Amino acid sequence: MFSDSKQRVIRYIFALLLTCFLFISFERSYNVHVKRFASITGLKAEKLVYYKKLHAHAWPAVLRRIKDCNISNYSIYLKKIQDRYYLFSYFEYTGTDFKADMKKMADDPTTQRWWKETDPCQQPLPEAAANGKVWADMEEVFHTE
Repeated sequence: MFSDSKQRVIRYIFALLLTCFLFISFERSYNVHVKRFASITGLKAEKLVYYKKLHAHAWPAVLRRIKDCNISNYSIYLKKIQDRYYLFSYFEYTGTDFKADMKKMADDPTTQRWWKETDPCQQPLPEAAANGKVWADMEEVFHTE
């Protein structure tokens, strides 16, 4: 009916279409919910160099814990406004129990040691300090994909 070369092409096209169909089906069934988080804190001017050095060489165990707690696309930005420094943090959470994941992170001894290095560098905003926190949560007012 078809030559061997035509049969191979037809099989290849069929396999390609099947792969695409399976990928699309998987993509739809794997609909991951992403929740975005942003926060802000101050940075003590005298700690600026040390804070940057810490993050330039972030501890691998801390980075693994961040991923283990379903956090990805994590960034911290620095901005000087007048004579003060501020840090802006952004990350995406893909887990199903944020509170439990944050407890898992807070209970981790290596992460606790990391925070003992970073927390003294930061100057919490009044809202955060009043709640015993270092970072103040921010409200998302716009997002587009």
